[in-house]
Amino acid sequence: MQTAPVSTDWSVPSPAVRELFRRGAEIALDPRADWVTELHDAALSGPGMRPVADDPVLADGARRANLANLLHWAATNVQRPGERVPVQLGPEVLDGARDLVRRGLDHRGLDAYRTAQAVAWRRWMAICFQLTADTAELRELLDVSARSITTFIDDTVAAVSARMAAERAELTRGAHAERRATVSLLLEGAPLTRARAEAQLGYELTGPHTAVIVWRTAGEAGPDQLEAAAEATMRASGAARRLTVVAGAAALWVWLPVGRAPDVAAVTAGLAGSPDVRVAVGRPGADVDGFRRSHLDAATTQQMLARLTSPQQVARYADVQLVALLTSDPVRVEEFLTDTLGGLAAADADTRDTVLAYVRELGNASRTAARLFTHRNTVLRRLARADTLLPRPLAEDAVAVAAALEVLRWRGART
Repeated sequence: MQTAPVSTDWSVPSPAVRELFRRGAEIALDPRADWVTELHDAALSGPGMRPVADDPVLADGARRANLANLLHWAATNVQRPGERVPVQLGPEVLDGARDLVRRGLDHRGLDAYRTAQAVAWRRWMAICFQLTADTAELRELLDVSARSITTFIDDTVAAVSARMAAERAELTRGAHAERRATVSLLLEGAPLTRARAEAQLGYELTGPHTAVIVWRTAGEAGPDQLEAAAEATMRASGAARRLTVVAGAAALWVWLPVGRAPDVAAVTAGLAGSPDVRVAVGRPGADVDGFRRSHLDAATTQQMLARLTSPQQVARYADVQLVALLTSDPVRVEEFLTDTLGGLAAADADTRDTVLAYVRELGNASRTAARLFTHRNTVLRRLARADTLLPRPLAEDAVAVAAALEVLRWRGART
């Protein structure tokens, strides 16, 4: 962790205002959940931030960096209220900066600091107005606060920009940068000859391809665990080799020269001990078009898992295509679940699983019982209970009910 030096030319507020500053910083050091959500939403909604917001790894990096900056600013002002806050280039900030540079989005990522600053300032003013009714104290407190927050963000942006420039210079050298640039051109559909691309990648583009994205959602999963997950996926697919591109500090893009997606259970077994690692698998494709399309499928799957905060570690596009489509609008999907499932959405897992299996078995109770390893009468009791919970009888809305239950199967717990 690195702390940038700061100038000593900084006047501190009066003792009374320093105490107010300290008390306010203690409140900010334990921000309410809705404040943090507003901070994250603002950071990812600024001009040009759509490519960052749509990528789960980049979006998570932006959130972690902004929260780390907020907590660092507050903690410093608890200890030294009103003094200039030094920049702290911790792993949250540096990893996010590296990822943005590696995707060519560094200039956009810095927008997140400014939009988050506006939200933080508004929340901080609300805290200040709770601390004192003395006009003179409040004026001084707000004046010092404005200078402190603005200077801290300016210093942080300058320090991160410098590190990004160094990262850019590093990435423009060597075979690794050439491989990443070639993959980017292929994904964009740029006119690049097959022979040249294959020479730069060391990977044949003729034949089958199955694309995989491996990434970490949080925690301490490092490059070794991501690499182990990529290796486990390759083994589960039966491939003898793979093309791997480092997409950031927390993500790998992988292509396997096989025409069959790996078995989910086999990949999941290979992730034992790495609960924060996720794997998204695209549909197999052929030649350059398949190379591109399979990766886009994997990216769609990755976005769906992140959007639903899914507890599933491994997902194949072929298994989640409908769910990905249904959940593209979070507000609409909640309406769909409520309107379609009613009380069944909160029912026990056995009842929900029975309904889904029953629809998959085309309404055959005996096959459903065999599929679930239970008695046919148990199936019928659960189906009867489900009908009492559903807004419409299952027989009248089976397809929609099954689709809604499939969404619930992939979605993480809601608080």
